[in-house]
Amino acid sequence: MIVVTGSAGFIASTLVGKLNALGYGDIVVVDDFSKKEKENNLVGKTILAKVPRNDFEKWISEYGNEVKFIFHLGARTDTTEFDKSIFDELNLNYSKMVWNACVKFQIPLVYASSGATYGLGELGYKDDHALTPKLKPLNPYGDSKNDFDIWALQQTETPPFWAGLKFFNVYGPNEYHKGRMASVIFHAFNQISATGGMKLFRSHNPEYKDGEQLRDFIYVKDVVDVCAFLMKEQPESGLYNLGTGEARTFLDLVKATFKAMGKEEQISFIDTPEDIRDKYQYFTEADMSKLINAGYTQAFISLEEGVEDYVKNYLIEKNYL
Repeated sequence: MIVVTGSAGFIASTLVGKLNALGYGDIVVVDDFSKKEKENNLVGKTILAKVPRNDFEKWISEYGNEVKFIFHLGARTDTTEFDKSIFDELNLNYSKMVWNACVKFQIPLVYASSGATYGLGELGYKDDHALTPKLKPLNPYGDSKNDFDIWALQQTETPPFWAGLKFFNVYGPNEYHKGRMASVIFHAFNQISATGGMKLFRSHNPEYKDGEQLRDFIYVKDVVDVCAFLMKEQPESGLYNLGTGEARTFLDLVKATFKAMGKEEQISFIDTPEDIRDKYQYFTEADMSKLINAGYTQAFISLEEGVEDYVKNYLIEKNYL
């Protein structure tokens, strides 16, 4: 059996589909299945069993010997949530429980960390273990992810293989339920569809022109390909960045969205909301050398290719992957 936590969510549901395509049907999906807005993400996928999130600790104690791999992608991902106790429960302590089960039953583990651990990027974006304790995330979500990374690196008892994936700006199908936390491409498509134009955040940093803030955008299809690679190859354990390694501007992204929709560009700018202005990242770019050195040779999908595929094959018809 392969376990996927957070399985009704964006990245994890896409991973379940990828595993199905690779011939795996013995997948145990774990999530809070009471949230109906996510249920379409698993429609049509082959799964062995559904385990409610709160029942997983008991389930793994009974069936751990039969589990061959765990993808722990379940987490509270709302970067605007500031109740630390929620993150302690769902991101930190729950992840420790999963880790300890993997140690007990010797199950290889891939878990979701985040590019949010890098904060404003003062120390760069290199997945160097020595830098991890020095990082300064900008919100409780980023703190929770970095706290678990630090904890994992301190453990003397580990799963036989483990990797913490620092996801950068992931976009693609199955994020329809994410609301404010969905990708800018998702919001651009909806705003352009409704109004004919797109409003981007104005730059409040003199070093960047409006719309030229930079992010490392990665298509979810690339993300799940990397997950499948790590399950198969199990290289050296540790933290791994997961972006494309190439920062692109929000203008690039929105122009690609207009083009994929076949619409004339109408782009304007609004002030960045004050509640996030002092925590706003103007540049992120994953250093991908560690994953490449571990043997990952597949080229990443370009922003233009990814946006075109997402818009034409998913967003227009609200198709799922």
